[in-house]
Amino acid sequence: MKKKLSSVLALVLSATLVIAGCGTGNSNEGSSNDSGNSNVKNTVNEQTETDSTSGASQASYTPIDQLKEQYDVIIVGAGGAGMTTALEAKANGMNPVIFEKMPVAGGNTLKASSGMNASETKFQKEQGIEDSNDSFYEETLAGGKGTNNTELLRYFVDNSADAIDWLDSIGIRLNNLTITGGMSEKRTHRPEDGSAVGQYLVDGLLKNVQEQGIPLFVNAKVTEITQNDGKVNGVKVVFNETDEKNITADAVVVTTGGFGSNMDLITESRPDLEGYVTTNQEGSTGDGIKMIEALGGTTVDMDQIQVHPTVQQEQSYLIGESVRGEGAILINNEGERFTNELDTRDNVTAAINALPEKSATLVFDSGVKSRVKAIEQYEKMGFVISADTIEALAEKLEVPADNLKATLDTWNSSVNKKDDAEFGRTTGMDNDLSTATYYAIKIAPGIHYTMGGVNINTNTEVLNKDGEPITGLFAAGEVAGGLHGQNRIGGNSVAEIIIFGRQAGIKSAEFVKANK
Repeated sequence: MKKKLSSVLALVLSATLVIAGCGTGNSNEGSSNDSGNSNVKNTVNEQTETDSTSGASQASYTPIDQLKEQYDVIIVGAGGAGMTTALEAKANGMNPVIFEKMPVAGGNTLKASSGMNASETKFQKEQGIEDSNDSFYEETLAGGKGTNNTELLRYFVDNSADAIDWLDSIGIRLNNLTITGGMSEKRTHRPEDGSAVGQYLVDGLLKNVQEQGIPLFVNAKVTEITQNDGKVNGVKVVFNETDEKNITADAVVVTTGGFGSNMDLITESRPDLEGYVTTNQEGSTGDGIKMIEALGGTTVDMDQIQVHPTVQQEQSYLIGESVRGEGAILINNEGERFTNELDTRDNVTAAINALPEKSATLVFDSGVKSRVKAIEQYEKMGFVISADTIEALAEKLEVPADNLKATLDTWNSSVNKKDDAEFGRTTGMDNDLSTATYYAIKIAPGIHYTMGGVNINTNTEVLNKDGEPITGLFAAGEVAGGLHGQNRIGGNSVAEIIIFGRQAGIKSAEFVKANK
């Protein structure tokens, strides 16, 4: 099922006008970037829009009359990486600005669910979890099939705990720990109440951006990064689809995200993904990659596109990995398990696609629901099927009741013995599934993340075909490639935007100071 981008965009813009009181300019308060299938009732979509971006929609963005002709650092894109970059640039004495083409800040970060991976953190130590950067490195490398850029990966894991501390220092505390597929320890950090990390993170970053007086313009689409004598010197930006301006700066940081909503670009290298739904917000179209290529920047791993195994198909909505991390299992149409639910995402996706139905169902109990607050949102959106007994749930799912009961009995025994003889699962087994009410969510794979992007070094400098930095040009977040290799581990994308966003802010500031 293809995502109906045009209808979604219309919904976003309509909601934006309502919230803004039909005003114009960049002082508007935005709407959601989340998507809904056009066949779903409007009331469900409206609830989704409201809940998923409540903080973003309440933000007051910088009005166009406050635009200046020159800044120290221009940041293109107001997702998690962009706002993090801006905060660090500001902390290092810069006068940064953020340009965001969508009506609201947040980007794909708003859709992040499970958490942020980090090792050797203070929160792990407080909870008695013994972890190491080396273990995090090796497991991420194995998840990427050994093809990760090892310099980026080493920097990533070694700076992950500092990123958690930095967030905590600005009022964004991620001290509730869970686990995702491919990891051996609880290193996925999420908000204290167990809610989805994305909205919480965006709200916190926006609050800090506003408190620091950093200008953030929405409906501001950067169309070109400009150069003079081989050095980046600004951007061309179109405001409200009509007013183009040239804005100069000593450095430009591109944080525009990936291209998970650009089916033309996806199918250029992966025609097999034609027709898949996408969990990406509609602004994820690869603009930044194209603008960087125009300056001689190079790309890596553009054919490495992650398909997430658990996506609710009618609304293209990601069901977070924390559901499985807290104990849920997957069943087929016969009511039976068929894979290790916390294997890496590519392997779980392959197991689902190998089923005749090419879809599956998540099954869990009230204990899982109590530990994963995001499930409340899934309920509001109409995704969750519930029943007081296993037999009643089986009837609603139209699977054999005897099979489902046997499956759960076997699983609960495996949990109690800490030995999954069927599929070798070793994580997400702290609690069995024996506490009514019982729940289910029907899922199938969907396009989720683009591992490929532009080549950068550990200073976040964008590299040309000779491996040399393009003067004054930096990039961070999903727009950059190489870190994840052939498969991204759940929880690593949020870590990437914070770790490399911080570095981009610091290094762009250093560059500006050195070239004043």
